[in-house]
Amino acid sequence: PIGFIFATILGFGFGYSLERAGVGRANVLAAQFYFTDTRVLKVMFSAIVTAMLGAVIADGLGLAEFHNLGQWVVSGTFVWPMLAGGLLLGVGFIISGFCPGTSLVAASTGALDGLLAFVGVAIGSVLFGMVYPSIANFYLSGDQGQIFIYQLLGLPPALVAVAVAAGAIGCFIGAEKVEKYVTEKYLHKTYDETPNPPRRI
Repeated sequence: PIGFIFATILGFGFGYSLERAGVGRANVLAAQFYFTDTRVLKVMFSAIVTAMLGAVIADGLGLAEFHNLGQWVVSGTFVWPMLAGGLLLGVGFIISGFCPGTSLVAASTGALDGLLAFVGVAIGSVLFGMVYPSIANFYLSGDQGQIFIYQLLGLPPALVAVAVAAGAIGCFIGAEKVEKYVTEKYLHKTYDETPNPPRRI
């Protein structure tokens, strides 16, 4: 029970951080696809790298066992259904301007578009449950089991974590340059590195 309480508190904190970063707005999320505002990449990649480094450090301090933790939280890899699901998620993302998580963040602030997107996610989940028996074979196709990058490369998790963190920094720098280029060349606006202020709750 303590773990669930702690996870709930972290969830609220993460949702609040997303809203304050401005990624609870459809126009900001859609701008990622047009390379005019790459804060979604920066926010989500920062969250992923922070969690990754936290897990690796906890393993090094003996507070958690990295491999066992990974087996508990990482799903198996199902090639074909994941490809199809990723495509559908991407299409829904660009049409609605939200992913499931950010739609909930937007809905919590009273944004109607976020609420409608979240309702759509809920309806889609129910419909999936209804048709699952007929697509179960496809849903379980291409099973590769749990795949970890450090195992594929035969490298220590800590080394891979450092490499991913360095790659994230490189992505941030590259995203800034791409955003500046697209903004100035195609939108004919002066690039401003100061992000738009997040919507107040």
